[in-house]
Amino acid sequence: MSARVPGRPSRAVSYTVIAIIGGVFLIPLLAMLEFTLRQTSGGYGAEHWAALFDPENARKYRVLFKGIGNSFVLAGLSLVIVLALFFPTIVLVHLRFPRLQRALDLLTVLPIAIPAIVLVVGFAPIYRVIGQMFGSGVWSLSLAYGVLVLPFAYRAIVADLHGMDARTRAEAARSLGAGWGTVLVRVIAPGVRRGLLAASLLTIAIVLGEFTVSSLLNRTTLQVALLQVSKSDPFVAVIVSLLSLVGAFLVLLAVSSTGGPPRRRARRRTRSTHSEES
Repeated sequence: MSARVPGRPSRAVSYTVIAIIGGVFLIPLLAMLEFTLRQTSGGYGAEHWAALFDPENARKYRVLFKGIGNSFVLAGLSLVIVLALFFPTIVLVHLRFPRLQRALDLLTVLPIAIPAIVLVVGFAPIYRVIGQMFGSGVWSLSLAYGVLVLPFAYRAIVADLHGMDARTRAEAARSLGAGWGTVLVRVIAPGVRRGLLAASLLTIAIVLGEFTVSSLLNRTTLQVALLQVSKSDPFVAVIVSLLSLVGAFLVLLAVSSTGGPPRRRARRRTRSTHSEES
């Protein structure tokens, strides 16, 4: 039996804290599930769940399915912006222009400090020009979402950059003849994998949960559609909200299980090898 590490809580305390935190998240989900199982005639049943997936109600919930599809499209486009634009820019500033880091830190705080309604006032004339030149499709909303997710994606990536000593690794790879593209993809990206996964998860969560910007810009997204459907059928709105929360939780579990540090996995492999040899 391993000795208890000083300063670390006991196993009973850890399980108690986890149980309390789990209850805080689980009780609202159970309450939502109980509400969706209430029948209009009394008692409990799955009639509201069946109505959601009934092909005859496809026209009734058309705006809901449209909002879900648009939100997933926007989540994918926002991920492309984060991974293809933000990530190389953050690495470039970190490696080549360290004096600009303070300015970039201040710039990435602005979307949090400025209220969403004020941001929409600034977005409106820009989207008027975009609509005249490229059309006003739902894809254009990803540009605004890119601004909203920037503070969270930036800090998730920068935290791992400082922890991996990216400058030393980049200089070593460059001295061996690697190009900047190779350094970014094969040297920096594996070292900040946890940060990229966290940034991706935060991006998806923010896009799926955003309401103010999409509503004021007259775009149909998941949250806008939920508001419209809740006026006529609150049960279906709660069902979709419950499914989205459970889906986000499953994604979080997947990210936490695949984003562990390589050293920990290497130690596990070493231990398993030693146990097999013994």
